[in-house]
Amino acid sequence: MTIDFSRDKPIYSQLVDRICGDILKGKLVLGDRLPSVREYAVETGVNVNTVQRVYKELEAMNITETKRGQGTFITTNEERIALLREEMKNQLADHFLTSIEALGFSKEEMLVVLQNKS
Repeated sequence: MTIDFSRDKPIYSQLVDRICGDILKGKLVLGDRLPSVREYAVETGVNVNTVQRVYKELEAMNITETKRGQGTFITTNEERIALLREEMKNQLADHFLTSIEALGFSKEEMLVVLQNKS
């Protein structure tokens, strides 16, 4: 299964976001083993070096831990995952606010629309 990637963001960054999203949605749970670099490269249709960069980035973010000879695993640190949730929520909000302001909408105007959608 290859993925359709956006051209406005690096592929490795999109894969990092995808894995983080899978963690937040519960598709990946604390302690889960990620596929090997080669397996994930085949699964996503990207170069092995790109997946190595993804796994390195996730480890630098303290989202995963690599155990020599065993593989890469999602952290078991619940506090780190809660912090990830807050970070991603804030990133989405910042992106949304930047987008609406660029189009000339006010925050208040968009709040009314959002409240009517729920």
